[in-house]
Amino acid sequence: MSVFTHLVAELGRLLEPVLAQSATAAAIVLFTVLVRLALHPLSRAAFRGATPAAGCLPLLLQLPVFFVMYQAFSSSKVGGEANELLGHRLFAAPLGSRWTEALGEGGLFGAQGLVFLGLFGAIAVVAAWSAVRGRKAAAVAAATAATAAASAAPPAGRGKAKPGAAKAKAGAKAGAKPGAKAGVVAEVTAEQQEVMRKLGGVLPLLSFGTLITAAVVPLAAGLYLLTTTAWSVAERIWLQHRKERAERAEKAGQTEQVEQMA
Repeated sequence: MSVFTHLVAELGRLLEPVLAQSATAAAIVLFTVLVRLALHPLSRAAFRGATPAAGCLPLLLQLPVFFVMYQAFSSSKVGGEANELLGHRLFAAPLGSRWTEALGEGGLFGAQGLVFLGLFGAIAVVAAWSAVRGRKAAAVAAATAATAAASAAPPAGRGKAKPGAAKAKAGAKAGAKPGAKAGVVAEVTAEQQEVMRKLGGVLPLLSFGTLITAAVVPLAAGLYLLTTTAWSVAERIWLQHRKERAERAEKAGQTEQVEQMA
């Protein structure tokens, strides 16, 4: 923890000529950005779905960092010496203070209380942003699943083929009864659609859980939560934009290739 304390203190000294008392708060934001930059390759792998564990690793690797941040601004001593970080502030609020302490120093709209209200407001904006994007992503996933289910269903009355002949052939190859495979696909897809619909309504709301955490941890840890949450949302938007741009370029290339062949 002393290494972390020293690093944040040094970053704060570098920023102090510009940001004065709030330099250490800015150093925490900068430190969080550096952590997320280091984890960006894992986040990219998680977005591509390279491995099931890839999606959990960025979160799990941040837990020790958050724990150290919490301890650094909760302990009066670090390495047997007085914790120099506790004297630093974000505007009027000490970085080691909690919301309950700020309420006791001037109430909800006191000098310290306003700092926490600003923090909560920023976290709420990021959470709402994340929730809106989460609902859109769930809607797109459900629509994709519905399209896949519709395309998997065999067309009725096609040509002079006997009804169910194609399904019987596919079922015979799989060692199943005729029509069983298509029925299972349709059933699973319907279940997936229902799960996606439910998750699309619940999961985005979990973003607001950060507000509860920020209300009980030191202000410095709340700053870390705000920064890493905002980074996560912006990072996912950027990765999605790159994916869509690559898909558009691929489609344009295929169209051009077809035109050239024609």
